[in-house]
Amino acid sequence: MLAAAIEELSSRDYADISVESIAARAGVHKTTVYRRWGGKEEIIRQALVGAAGAHIQVPDTDTGSVDTDLLLLARAVQAVLAPPRGAAITTALIVGGLASAELAGLMRQFWAARLEGISVIVERAVERGELPSGTDPVALMRTLAAPLYYQLLVAREPVTDDDARVSTAATLAAAKAGVFSGRD
Repeated sequence: MLAAAIEELSSRDYADISVESIAARAGVHKTTVYRRWGGKEEIIRQALVGAAGAHIQVPDTDTGSVDTDLLLLARAVQAVLAPPRGAAITTALIVGGLASAELAGLMRQFWAARLEGISVIVERAVERGELPSGTDPVALMRTLAAPLYYQLLVAREPVTDDDARVSTAATLAAAKAGVFSGRD
């Protein structure tokens, strides 16, 4: 049922989704949805809570280059945002987080874990002398991801490989210049 709700989010606008459409996609009667979830809002909320557990894979191998590590990370973000499913889930999570304190809390936890996870990339790059000491991994990741989320959520266009490449290049230039380490 939750997968059917996610598939509905992937294929149509929230306003066009109904208990009936979710039930039909799942191959059950609508009373099953009403009995278990009470209505559209709750089943979609629970589906989104489950989807928030999906994560961006941090490259787990040291490629020997911060340039390559960050490009792989940007491409992982791009893959998570891919239409139709990733784009729909991401959009629904962001919008849902604005309306639901519970979803907003889950999103904060989700992002805190993701931001913490990428610190290894920055630590390796600092150890190799590719980035200045004191480079803030959170600031770096926000700068890397922001243009990709902008492309999806504001421009409302798919995130391309070129978007990932450009975001990586801009983030690297800023990081290597010391922007994220508090140096001028």
